[in-house]
Formats: sequence, structure tokens, C-alpha cells
Amino acid sequence: MRAARHHRYGSPEVLQVDEVPPPSPGRGEALIRVEAAALNPKDLLIRQGKGAALSRFGLPLPVAQDFAGTLAKLGPGTEEFGIEVGEPVYGMLSAFHLGACAELVTVRRDEVARRPVGLDAAEAAALPLVALTALQALRDDARLTPGDRVLVHGASGGVGTVAVQIAKAFGAHVTASCSERNHALVRELGADACVDYRAQAPSELHARFDVFFDVYGNQPFSVARRVLTPEGRHVSTIPDPANFAWQAGTGLRARTPGLRGPRTAVVLVRDSRRDLNALARLVADGRLKPVLDRRFGLEEIAEAQAFLETKRARGKVVIDLAP
Repeated sequence: MRAARHHRYGSPEVLQVDEVPPPSPGRGEALIRVEAAALNPKDLLIRQGKGAALSRFGLPLPVAQDFAGTLAKLGPGTEEFGIEVGEPVYGMLSAFHLGACAELVTVRRDEVARRPVGLDAAEAAALPLVALTALQALRDDARLTPGDRVLVHGASGGVGTVAVQIAKAFGAHVTASCSERNHALVRELGADACVDYRAQAPSELHARFDVFFDVYGNQPFSVARRVLTPEGRHVSTIPDPANFAWQAGTGLRARTPGLRGPRTAVVLVRDSRRDLNALARLVADGRLKPVLDRRFGLEEIAEAQAFLETKRARGKVVIDLAP
């Protein structure tokens, strides 16, 4: 089968498409025939050699976590897998399980769910990692409730476009922070207000927010708390050493009755069929739609990552693998 891999670290040109033996599903696993995969900023870091935790696997390394396709085969011990051979599926490989940019991939139960009704493979592949990140950040870390005022910083990218929609689905008032050229896009997705972060830094806004979701990961809590309400919640996608002391303190406040004040957290996305199913229901209800910027073929994997690296993508970059 064909699979995108890199045999050394570096620029997008190190990526190549190799012929490799097809995988076979082990106990509790299923084999997926991949029709589309999606790229994420994490893929760029791994290719650059910044995914230190993955170094123990050695080179060559496969590419990507997000996929959509068809369940092709069930391995042993899958009597209660819950999805049948031939069903359309989508999902996200876990953090240490890459390889969605390949014609076949094996998955565990929590890494896959039935594909949302009405989405083709490319649209479905565009959702898992970004939508799981947004859902888990807003629902679990920010504890979003109806009526909360939410600032999504980095609202026009993969996670941001989904976060705007999920926050609206939860009944929040959403302010989207992104470049002015993307204001029309995020308003179409449901944003109630827009700010141009190039003209005004989020920390300089006069409004106050119950939730500050820092999708870009460049607004530390020490800055973000200036625009938070007294009980506000700051959630970032990227750990910041400067935030560790704050996180310890705010975690204590969250666990201790009577201790009050704003708090911060880092979202650590996890694979979850339950959450994939929840996202599929939002799609079915018309409250969530994927945003695709560009689609590339598997042989164009280097060009696809180079485009993502420009940080100009509005929504997702998808790799088509269907015949």
C-alpha cells in the first residue's frame, strides 16, 4: 500500500510516498480503508523533529492522525466493536499512533466512530482532532455554560472554526479574534462579534469574558486574565512554562470549596468514541460543519504541509486518498 512518511527531519521536502506492507488488525482492532486524511500543526512539528516523545519510535515516521474511510476488516476480539465491516467511519488516531495518510490503517475502538450523516470522506476527516480539541476544551476545561461570554483567539483556523460553532451550540456569546480578512467566515459560523488581533491585542479589549480559549497558544494566563471575569477560565492549546504555577494554583481553587478566582488549563485532547458520536450529532442537528480550505492528493503531501506551514489556511487542509 502507499503511505506518506519521512525518513529524516526537516522541511516539507523530506516527505515522500512509500510502498509499505499493509497492516493487519490485531486483537481489538479494526482495519480502515482510508479515503481522506487531514493535516494538523502537530504534523509539522513532528516532521521538524520537535515531537520528542515520538523519537523512541525511530524513523521513518508516518504522517497524520485524522482519517475517514470505510471499515474493511475486524480483528480478533472485536465482537463488541460496535461498527460493522463496510460502514463509513471517521476518527482520530491517538497521540502515539500516527499513520492516517496511508491507504490502510488499524484503529482501536475509541479511535473510530460512524461517519456523520451527510458528510463525505474529506469533510469528515477535517473534523476529529480539531473538533475533539474544541469540545473537550470548552466542555471539560472551561466548563462552558449557556450565556457565558467566550473569546476564541485564533478563530479562523482548524480548531477555531469549530470552537466558534461548538460554543454557539452550548448557548454562549462568542467573540472571534482573527485577521480582518476572516471576519466574514467566522460570522457565518455564528460569531456574535469579531476583533482583528493585528489591530488590537486580545488583552487590550475593554470587554470581559467568562472563557478565553487561546487556540493560538500565544496568550499566557498572566496576560489573558486582564480580560477575564473574576471567575473566568483561560484554556490554551499549548503548554506554557510561565503558566505552570498559575495552573497549580487554579487547579487547587477548582478542587477546593471557598477558594475563588480565575483559573487556567491546557487542553490535552484524547481519543473518545463517545465524543466522536457527540460531534456527529451536532453535525446531524446542523450546528456543526467542517471548514475546508484546500484538498491535495497523497503525492502532494509536501505541498500540503508547506501550505499549512504558511499559517494562512482558513479551516482544514485535507489529503484525498480515494481511488
